[in-house]
Amino acid sequence: MRLGIGIGWRPEIADAVEALPGIDWVEAVAENLCADHLPESLVRLRERGVTVVPHGVSLGLGGAGRPDPGRLAGLAARAELLGTPLVTEHIAFVRAGGPLSASPVLEAGHLLPVPRTWDALDVLCENVRIAQDSLPVPLALENIAALISWPGEEMTEGQFLAELVERTGVGLLIDVANLHTNHVNRGEEPSTALDELPVEAVAYVHVAGGVEKDGVWHDTHAHPVTRPVLDVLSRLRSRVDPPGVLLERDDDFPPAEELARELTAIRGTLASAAAGPRAERQRPARAPEPSHRAAGARERTGLSQTALLSALVAGTPAPDGFDRRRLGVQSRALAAKRADVVAKVAPELPAILGAGYREAFLAYARNRPMSAGYRRDALGFAEHLLVTDRPADEAARRRLTRWWQERAAPRPPRRGARLVHAARTALLGR
Repeated sequence: MRLGIGIGWRPEIADAVEALPGIDWVEAVAENLCADHLPESLVRLRERGVTVVPHGVSLGLGGAGRPDPGRLAGLAARAELLGTPLVTEHIAFVRAGGPLSASPVLEAGHLLPVPRTWDALDVLCENVRIAQDSLPVPLALENIAALISWPGEEMTEGQFLAELVERTGVGLLIDVANLHTNHVNRGEEPSTALDELPVEAVAYVHVAGGVEKDGVWHDTHAHPVTRPVLDVLSRLRSRVDPPGVLLERDDDFPPAEELARELTAIRGTLASAAAGPRAERQRPARAPEPSHRAAGARERTGLSQTALLSALVAGTPAPDGFDRRRLGVQSRALAAKRADVVAKVAPELPAILGAGYREAFLAYARNRPMSAGYRRDALGFAEHLLVTDRPADEAARRRLTRWWQERAAPRPPRRGARLVHAARTALLGR
């Protein structure tokens, strides 16, 4: 299956994507699409013969729990609606807690790394097989970028991916920007990963931009693609001719001319690498598997992931072995992303609160983890402000009250709600 050169479709650049020359396919975030009808832009692209691939972000297949049947059904419905040849997701966990750890469910609002251990691999493989059985088309999984490393890992990234493919037959979506990110942040050499992973399983490739701050690479998808990322793409192309390559951009969208220039740079990189000497590929030895495997992989994985996520979003102590400085960077990044997404989901909130929105939200989020998605998070933030008699400006408080009433309840939360609010906070361990 050849996909060609594509670009991530986003509503903000829908017109530009339709006008770009030489676009063979697009990728759309699955959770941003309705399961029963498509945006007109995607309808027009499909009528032109442009393939649309749904890209999921919320399954959390690397999490300790089994995949949610409702989320799987939603992804399957979008695949049917789009008539796509495949769907994609991530090798990541996005939530933790629940029955496996006897604790409240916590949502990360972000893709977090899976430990490269045999326990985590066992869990991931079972979850992948469940997903494969639920989807009408093949599944491919993406390697993610990470600020933090798990202590006690038993495999390299390439070995982990190779074992995953060997056991499940799943395809790989290789993000070369994420390989570069992990090189800067975790000292992992992209060429080593490319040598170890089964390149014949590559379904397609992501290329995206980021930025380095204080020695940490942030995979923003909001900056231009850099030369080091294109160099990793070149190294991948010297090993395999990927069926598809896609430019991702998720924020701070540039003019169409800049997107076209980045696509031209990608095409040029692929052409140059194809014309050069082909890299010799020797499959490395598989990682040694322990001779005795203890039962309870899900429980152990659940406890470790819950401890990490709680440290990141609820202020609990850092688990042993983690770099506390990096955990702080990741924690602040998660809170900032949460504030940004809530502002997009509920733009009325920053409009009502003005310049004080961000500071107020970050203070709210400091010890109130997200547990039910961004829309519920926006309502919880508004409720928190109202039960604490904020904002101080009476007119702004009336506007916030009306906003909350329209979405949550006919009566605003008042002082009498303080006790309920406090009790709920205590019960949730917040």
